[in-house]
Amino acid sequence: MLDPLATTVVLAAFVGVFGLLIGSFLNVVIYRVPAGKSIVHPPSTCPNCGAGIRWYDNIPVISWLVLRAKCRDCGNPISARYPLVELGTGILFALVAVRFSAPILEPAPTNDVVAAIIVLVAFLYLAAIGVALLLIDLDTHRLPNAIVLPSYLVAGALLLLAAVIGGDWAAALRALIGGAAMFAAYYLMAFAYPGGMGFGDVKLSGVLGLYLGWLGWGTLIVGAFSAFLLGGIFSIVLLVARRATRKSGIPFGPWMIAGAFSGVFFGEQLWTAYAGLVGLI
Repeated sequence: MLDPLATTVVLAAFVGVFGLLIGSFLNVVIYRVPAGKSIVHPPSTCPNCGAGIRWYDNIPVISWLVLRAKCRDCGNPISARYPLVELGTGILFALVAVRFSAPILEPAPTNDVVAAIIVLVAFLYLAAIGVALLLIDLDTHRLPNAIVLPSYLVAGALLLLAAVIGGDWAAALRALIGGAAMFAAYYLMAFAYPGGMGFGDVKLSGVLGLYLGWLGWGTLIVGAFSAFLLGGIFSIVLLVARRATRKSGIPFGPWMIAGAFSGVFFGEQLWTAYAGLVGLI
């Protein structure tokens, strides 16, 4: 029988490999959704010569290395971004699996284990859309409704189902409050300063608030604040390096997503440390 650490490693490896496959699909999503194209038809082709991608040339990361970053048919270079998205998604999936593995692997009532598995699936979904939205926003300065709006339904349904099965209604209430609070805060910021906050950011904020609120108030606070901290530091670096001016448009979606995952992974620990430092606890 595997010990807890070995079991966690096995789970993370399995989920990480699944993440590689999802990352391959996300490359399609990142390219096609902003262009208004179907993500299921036609099958993947070389953007240079139009040749269909063979199944054995579509194995995450490995195919890119075997082909030496070139199309098999025309020899056109294949961007390193493709395997990096696949690898990054795989790593993020593995980290999420580790983060939510304890309630799944520890001895517990069946209902609690099933609920924990659903929560893991919910946060893997967040990881997938997070990767896609981060890169789409960097490319186009847009956060497409086709990804953001259905995420309310997916996240809400999964987290509600987990609450029903596991009986954690406090987490469900926090998720509802977190989603509403972040949406309201971003809406007010967009209303007060339309040039600095897009409505795509407002719509995404509600989704992130659902997830952060589910995990706890400290996670919600840290995840929400981290977006502005990370985005502000990045903007200052660009200004100092003269790579941007005060009027430059810098997409905020990537920092919202990075901040949210900072909360997911470290939120409660950081909040507990801060609250203890200032005497709140």
